[in-house]
Amino acid sequence: MKLQRTIRRIVGAAMAAGAVAWLAIGASAHSGEAGEAGPSVASVADEAPGYAVEKYAYPQADKILAEKNIVLKRGDGHITLADCATDTGQLEVWAHDKDKICFDVKGTSGWLTLEIPAVYGVRGNDYTTQVDMTVGTEEKSFDVEKNTWTPVGQSADEQGREHMLVEIRSSK
Repeated sequence: MKLQRTIRRIVGAAMAAGAVAWLAIGASAHSGEAGEAGPSVASVADEAPGYAVEKYAYPQADKILAEKNIVLKRGDGHITLADCATDTGQLEVWAHDKDKICFDVKGTSGWLTLEIPAVYGVRGNDYTTQVDMTVGTEEKSFDVEKNTWTPVGQSADEQGREHMLVEIRSSK
């Protein structure tokens, strides 16, 4: 019995001390004269820079679609649409109803998802390149020969169907 009373007193005293400490902290946060703000409390997360989350979306894709009617979706930044220039080692894509479409390839590897309809030929560069294409619900992949023309899509299809270029992958 005596032990239980002692434990109750200790617990009661600890609770009272905790309550006093809690009130003191709360009061100090709101101290100051009327109209004067107390100390501000800011989250550490508000001060630290946020996390960068790369979504690999192609920059200015809407503008390119409007100007050149080419859908550029996503990529790692190592294969980029470029103005065509002679002897620059660019990857060249040929499609019906379009001028030659050129891509710069940088780094040791790269990928780009896109949509270019009616592609029939690709001129490779110094990279090992594969292109993925669709015709209807069928998907086909083509290995592009280095530094020469490779028939792809319609020109490589026994039935002569138009293919859409949907992905380019390159590596050194």
